Amino acid sequence: MPGADELFRATAPARRSRESTPDDETPVEPEVAVAASGRVKHDEKMTVYVTAAELLAVEQARLGLRAELGRSVDRGRFVRAALAVALADLEARGTHSDVARRLSES
Repeated sequence: MPGADELFRATAPARRSRESTPDDETPVEPEVAVAASGRVKHDEKMTVYVTAAELLAVEQARLGLRAELGRSVDRGRFVRAALAVALADLEARGTHSDVARRLSES
């Protein structure tokens, strides 16, 4: 039977940060994605708590997209797309963005 190291080995080469890169190698810049990431393996996890009404709204939006576009979208993908839209709006409009306005109201 394989050991834990063999079962949980890295499947992609590890990326090095700028600080840990030797002088003879080109530094690897961190990737900042503004576009929705879609269906890919993600390295980080973030837990967000929502109200029952917010979860219902997400589910209804997801099912509406499925009905109107014929495309099945999971909750994570939907939230990542919405996050990408909010971040792009914030970058483009700053304090005049929808997300900044909503945060200043709360």
